[in-house]
Amino acid sequence: MRRMTNDRRMTDDRRMTDDIRLGVLVPIGKAQWGAGTDPRELVDFAVRAEELGYDSLWVNDSLLGPRIEALTMLAAVAPVTDRITLGTATLLPVLRRPVQAAQTLASLDLLSGGRLTVAVGAGFPGRFGRPLHDLSEVAWADRFTRLDETVALWRRLWTADGPTSFHGDLLHFDEIPPATAPSQAGGPPIWLGGAAPAALARTGRRYDGWLPYPPDPADYRSGLAEVRRAAADAGRVPGTITPALFVSVLIADTEESGRDTLADYSRANYGLALRDLEAIQAVITGPPAQVAARLGHYITAGARHLVCRIGTVDLRSARDQLDRLAELLPLLREAAGGSGSGEGRGEGGAGA
Repeated sequence: MRRMTNDRRMTDDRRMTDDIRLGVLVPIGKAQWGAGTDPRELVDFAVRAEELGYDSLWVNDSLLGPRIEALTMLAAVAPVTDRITLGTATLLPVLRRPVQAAQTLASLDLLSGGRLTVAVGAGFPGRFGRPLHDLSEVAWADRFTRLDETVALWRRLWTADGPTSFHGDLLHFDEIPPATAPSQAGGPPIWLGGAAPAALARTGRRYDGWLPYPPDPADYRSGLAEVRRAAADAGRVPGTITPALFVSVLIADTEESGRDTLADYSRANYGLALRDLEAIQAVITGPPAQVAARLGHYITAGARHLVCRIGTVDLRSARDQLDRLAELLPLLREAAGGSGSGEGRGEGGAGA
């Protein structure tokens, strides 16, 4: 394992308090890194995020569009970072062979020294959902059952002492040979993305963290209460589930100028007008104090790990935003105030 430089040790000492953790997505889609950019510069983006004191580094997942494949990106940054959590926000497991995916994720956890967190989702209707299932020849109608069973299979493989088997409603495997054991005992923590009532219940019963993106902080508060209620009903300790938030962010001189940039980002990445994206996803822009205040509303509602997607369409602007967003850490600590930590099972090894 590579030793940290003195500069990185100092940066690590300036990390956020245990109450609030801040993460950022690597812009792995070509729509975000921009034409004429060498995508290998994304590795430098990841290293810079660690140097700035971010707690976590994330990649999203899709089979469509020019992009760097999510787990390949994490494999590229694992050896050039030291302590930052590496995560997926979110991975689409049902589009992958489940046993092979378990091996890949365990390998990533090993190569990162136990720094992996796996947030998963089942996709949603539209061009980011059913077409991906058609390409992967996986039934759309069974996606929620298949997702939960895939995660259960991973955990079985990661904890088995020898050959094992798995029998669910959809997945059936006999005599699976011993699999690669991850660095983290029991495997990387697994979070669920989604805020539908069924997703809230499943998060509380089965998952280690919750990663929704509600436009209204009030919905975050009520959703988190449902997650914790479901956890208690299942005999779990509600406070062990990490309350996270996925949010698109852009710091700008004015809210109006920020919205202009976010409109380009929304069209390029989602194929949606900004107003349509805002109807389904948390989106925040404006001067630094305004962005911090709006993030603070989610913190007050219970969020403790903020996973931020920078709303730009070129890598140079993304790097600038990376620096500017890091400067909000003191304001976010202040927003957390004396509230409880909400810490969950794994923020992922050394990045926790």
